[in-house]
Amino acid sequence: MPIYKSERLFHFINGLFFTVLSLSMLAPMLHVLAVSLSSNEYVKLNQVFIWPKGFNTSVYQIIFTQAHMWRAMAVTCFITIMGTLAYLFFTSTMAYSLSRSMMPGRKLILKLIIVTFIFSVPLIPKFLVIKNLGMINTYWALILPGAVGAFGVIIMKTFFQGISSELFDAASIDGCSEFGIFARITIPLSLPVFATLGLFHAVGEWNSYFDALIYIRDKQMYPLQIILRGIVQDSQLSLEFDQSQILEHTVESMKSAVIIFATGPIIFVYPFIQKYFVKGATVGSLKE
Repeated sequence: MPIYKSERLFHFINGLFFTVLSLSMLAPMLHVLAVSLSSNEYVKLNQVFIWPKGFNTSVYQIIFTQAHMWRAMAVTCFITIMGTLAYLFFTSTMAYSLSRSMMPGRKLILKLIIVTFIFSVPLIPKFLVIKNLGMINTYWALILPGAVGAFGVIIMKTFFQGISSELFDAASIDGCSEFGIFARITIPLSLPVFATLGLFHAVGEWNSYFDALIYIRDKQMYPLQIILRGIVQDSQLSLEFDQSQILEHTVESMKSAVIIFATGPIIFVYPFIQKYFVKGATVGSLKE
């Protein structure tokens, strides 16, 4: 089938547009990385753009020796992993129940879920509920409130309904329970949507700081994003590092290094689930 000039022009413009868009998103991160790896004299003169000048890793050596930074990293990892697992479990089980036609009242429940897209929970009632449940200053206050997501329920429900009903019928005839069907058939066939929604939620959990700011009182329990917020927004370097260490480097170098330290781990997760993510993000867009 011949390719017309107009079609080639469209593909060229389309590719050029998304290339420029991708570079515009990547450039700020490269700039931050370059600043964190550059010598002080170049940073002070604003001569660093997207490539390090006077390669220097002393800022990272300081950060890696700070016990409280690693403790905050461990807290963030725990919240992210447990929060994502809870989100996938409760969201998928609700979505599976709503996808089964024999579930009573599923249409009403689905309508109530859709209402949450329009009306979100106000902060004060949410705070009072968490306080009355005794979850203030506990990690449960950061994990359980987001354990079910309306968007995830809708996406998973639609995906589950696309699975052949003959598989469910055959499993039922063989004596498999509903939970067995869900665990042995639905989950293995739904890894792309699990990976996609899990990644979205994990990134949200990793970057979240507001809930910890509201519900966590003990500074020993602070996640990494709270420390990052204090350094970047309030310039609280003196509270996190020794004064002698700060004087050796520019404020921008310290901030940039902390940003890379805080965002690097979640970025490295993506390549390991890329194949599931791409498939899950495009599932349902084409039908044979």
